[in-house]
Amino acid sequence: MSPIAVEGPELNLGTSGTYLLLARPKIDPTQPGVITAAREAGVSPEEFAGPGDVWTLIYEAEDEGDGDGFELPGARDTEADAFAEQLQQALAAAEPFTVEAGNFLRLDARPAGADWTVTAHITPPEGEEDGPAARTLELGALPAADLLAELEQFRRELA
Repeated sequence: MSPIAVEGPELNLGTSGTYLLLARPKIDPTQPGVITAAREAGVSPEEFAGPGDVWTLIYEAEDEGDGDGFELPGARDTEADAFAEQLQQALAAAEPFTVEAGNFLRLDARPAGADWTVTAHITPPEGEEDGPAARTLELGALPAADLLAELEQFRRELA
């Protein structure tokens, strides 16, 4: 993990070992890691932190160690909220579904009792040489109540 603390809206789906995180990080310019990095870059901590308006997708598979991720240039809060709303509606329908977030994330899910079995299909933006490859992650059986609570919290953070 980075020594730089970040805060901002985030949607965390999965388990502690296999997960994906859709987030709009906001770097805190008062954190020691940010201050040091800004000093090394020759800019103020506030300038180094920037506006905090770039969305990222971070993911990790339990059996593969370190996670990976990429920035989502051009992604907006309204798109993240629309994705979360689609996901909430699909969960409420209680039938197998597929929802997409742009061309970088597709979730396939099916009910399994009080849980949802979720598979994430992740496609990094084109043009990133040496960037992460497309991935499929089995997020496992996720409790429906936890998913809905996570989505509600995410949408509140965006509002």
